Amino acid sequence: MSKSERELAEARARSGFLVITAVRFGGVAMVMLGFAIVRGIIDLPYAVGAFVAVAGFFEIFFLPRFIARRWNAGDKTQK
Repeated sequence: MSKSERELAEARARSGFLVITAVRFGGVAMVMLGFAIVRGIIDLPYAVGAFVAVAGFFEIFFLPRFIARRWNAGDKTQK
């Protein structure tokens, strides 16, 4: 039994949502790790903690938009 075009689109959207959500959760984990390093809870240099926290913020705020644009660009080329 083959899936309809709508079911395929829904599955693609669902998997895209899961990927973006996982990226955001990863970003939150990176920010928390960075803050733990900056506060001295984890014994690493301050600069490493600051870099990890900034990279986490980038992953939370900008990477999902980039992924969504790339995901939507793939939709346009497949039709």
